[in-house]
Amino acid sequence: MQAKTARKAAAEATQASGKLIGYARVSTTDQDLTVQREALRRAGVGVIFEEKASGTKRDGRTELKKVLSVLGKGDALVVTRLDRLGRSLRDLANIAHEIEETGAHLKVLEQSVDTSSAAGRAFFGMLATFAAFETDVRRERQLEGIAMAKQEGVYKGGKPRLDRERVKELSDNGLGPAAIARELRMARSSVYRLLGEAAECPA
Repeated sequence: MQAKTARKAAAEATQASGKLIGYARVSTTDQDLTVQREALRRAGVGVIFEEKASGTKRDGRTELKKVLSVLGKGDALVVTRLDRLGRSLRDLANIAHEIEETGAHLKVLEQSVDTSSAAGRAFFGMLATFAAFETDVRRERQLEGIAMAKQEGVYKGGKPRLDRERVKELSDNGLGPAAIARELRMARSSVYRLLGEAAECPA
């Protein structure tokens, strides 16, 4: 009887503590998730949702949607940094609210945030405000720099993200897709796609 009671108490304690569920994100397909993944593993996270998408908006972030849908009471959504979760103050506030509604809480490893306490929730709000402010300042500086460059006649616009001609040239010189991807610092899948397009539309 005592053993059964002890097992029940242990099960209830485990359920109350919940699961650690990780979320890792980088902005572009050629960035690596290894550092975030290893940090989450060291924190004891068993399941990690990963995606490569911009954090300035939630559109297209399917893995974020999935991780929010699986959270339950007592669980913790764990990220390495707050900006991995989002960069818009409105999005961060909405995400935090959705997490809270499931009965779960948020843990941010590098910034020591844990919204399971009142102090943690207050700290999260402060950090979210600063993160959004930093993003706005960075955007304003970029726009100011572009405007100044245009006035001086030196602004040429952004470089094409995918240099089709260069990919074809390297391929013609005998380099394989992996070597081309390393040379141009792009995803191998992009190289395959550009080579496929070149084969379909020969010069």
